[in-house]
Amino acid sequence: MTSTDSGSRFTSVEICAGAGGQAIGLHQAGFRHLALVEIDTHAVGTLRKNIDERKEWSWEKEHCDLLPPTDVKLFDPDKHLEKSGRLLRQNGLDLLAGGVPCPPFSHAGKQLGKDDDRDLFPRMLQLVEQLNPRAVMIENVRGIMDPKFSDYRDWIMAQLQGGKYREEDGNVVEVRGLDYTVCKWGVLEASDFGVPQLRPRAILVAIRNDVLKDLKYEWPSPTHEDPVSVADALKQTMHDRYKAYFKGAYAERAREAYDAWLEKATDRDAELKGKGGGIAPTLVGGSKKHGGADLGPSRAKAAWKQLGVSGLGVANDAETCQKKESEGRDLFGPDGPMLTVEQAAIIQGFPRGWHFDGGKTAQYRQVGNAFPPPVAAAVGKSIIEVLQAARERDRGQA
Repeated sequence: MTSTDSGSRFTSVEICAGAGGQAIGLHQAGFRHLALVEIDTHAVGTLRKNIDERKEWSWEKEHCDLLPPTDVKLFDPDKHLEKSGRLLRQNGLDLLAGGVPCPPFSHAGKQLGKDDDRDLFPRMLQLVEQLNPRAVMIENVRGIMDPKFSDYRDWIMAQLQGGKYREEDGNVVEVRGLDYTVCKWGVLEASDFGVPQLRPRAILVAIRNDVLKDLKYEWPSPTHEDPVSVADALKQTMHDRYKAYFKGAYAERAREAYDAWLEKATDRDAELKGKGGGIAPTLVGGSKKHGGADLGPSRAKAAWKQLGVSGLGVANDAETCQKKESEGRDLFGPDGPMLTVEQAAIIQGFPRGWHFDGGKTAQYRQVGNAFPPPVAAAVGKSIIEVLQAARERDRGQA
């Protein structure tokens, strides 16, 4: 690949990459990743496996520094970017992205904000200063937009674009900032982008002032007027799971169970037509401090039950189900079938065939904590539109 080829691409570095939800979306938008930084061993295994095996990720296989499990606080671009360092020095970086940890701002995480040692906004801002990307994208839970975090949001925006913020003691401080414009800090609902799930995400987009100049950033518009229902999203995979039992001892029971699930999920979709459709509640991945995988708190489990799905656990994949003879739990429970990891990934908007590393619980946590790829793709495209326009403008002025 020539230097020209490399320089014509839009590049990104992503921290807190997880199992690749945001990386997939940004890749679909047109970004090519120079580095992916993640601390979880299984998530790194997931990224490595998919980059190695998927043809559309061949550029990353050659150029991307996929770090071993690395605490982002210890991530040193000058030291760690061995494969991509030359491209970075030669062309600069187009996008620094990251879904920084959500618990500091989520209701489940007690909303300790900057007092939570998992808060990585300060580290993200340090990397912005060090890498000087043309654009910045930060994703988090909707909770960060709550009024209680208004001063903290002001602090973050002031660090990027300059301005005033209020400290804990009430003093108002003004800083110069890093010469970015925060173009938008808003909430996008995943179901507006074809994800069959209620999953609002707060996303900050900032663009460097010398790139933005006279250009205008446009926030993504919904791609789907009507949401994709759970019934439509899972119909094929659910049929495939039951079809394995359409002959033999479970034949009648399997057909009845599949029909019952489809009827319940379809009826729920029809019942909620015009009110959000029969989409799933927010998937949660939990933490390593929390027990085995399930589909969330009581309210979420009740919503899943109305969709004909048991939220009390996560099903084994088809092969393991037959090996362990776990059909009674996985497929024939009183509340309906449990979801497999593959089906949970569909609910998150992952492409079919994206492989997850680790045991069932580790895999499900990766899925449940992910940023839906279709939403990341929409935001990525909105950023590339500005970056592309800036390139053409600057080329014309040269």
